[in-house]
Amino acid sequence: MSLRSPLGRVLGLGTAKDGTAHWWAQRVTAVALVILSIWFLAVLLRADGLSYAEVVAFLERPLSAILMSLLCITLAYHSYLGIEVVIEDYVHGAGVKVASLIASRFAHVFVASASIYSILRIGLVA
Repeated sequence: MSLRSPLGRVLGLGTAKDGTAHWWAQRVTAVALVILSIWFLAVLLRADGLSYAEVVAFLERPLSAILMSLLCITLAYHSYLGIEVVIEDYVHGAGVKVASLIASRFAHVFVASASIYSILRIGLVA
């Protein structure tokens, strides 16, 4: 006795085969966020103060700007992945679900873009 549907047996198809990539993306970004967050906390703990001049001096260093950019991008992507799961699981109306997913993607891209722009503006222009 098989638990597969008759159509599934004929076509040889199982699930949509999309969940594994999403699961791996969440885990990889979580590990990256742990590493980048430890770096960021170490930087904050070593800082004497957080005046504008000190932050500008910090972001003018290429390694600091790169790591801060990676932190912002990874955080936005990880957040998007989590919000996407919540919307897919708990929003039941088809139209509202699609609108929510699109709005979430635009919001996360906007936040990530604004973060990168700010880091580049401070690091390159200052």
